[in-house]
Amino acid sequence: MGKLSTHVLDTTIGRPAQGVKIELYALQGSDRKHLTTITTNSDGRTDAPLLTGDEVVAGSYELVFHAGDYFAANGVELPSPRFVDQVSIHFGMEAGGSYHVPLVVTPWSWSTYRGS
Repeated sequence: MGKLSTHVLDTTIGRPAQGVKIELYALQGSDRKHLTTITTNSDGRTDAPLLTGDEVVAGSYELVFHAGDYFAANGVELPSPRFVDQVSIHFGMEAGGSYHVPLVVTPWSWSTYRGS
């Protein structure tokens, strides 16, 4: 049974990032369909997968992490405009596959990988 999950790590403090707003979109050509908006919990994860079972359809997707808002809400002094603000990750999935797309982030950099 497939699923899509994520988590966020704040490497400026070496801990999970609680309270990061995440949006998920399905992409088809120039069309962008909003699927869900969710916020990370105290473990930097979502309480439930973003997609499960039959919702995991082959195609292109985008995760948008509102990292700049997270850092600002936690008292981090940020430049104006923010260097890292909204992090968009475009990726593809096969039908029924299991995908974990984490974000490792600071106000100055970010990285992702396909986790398990």
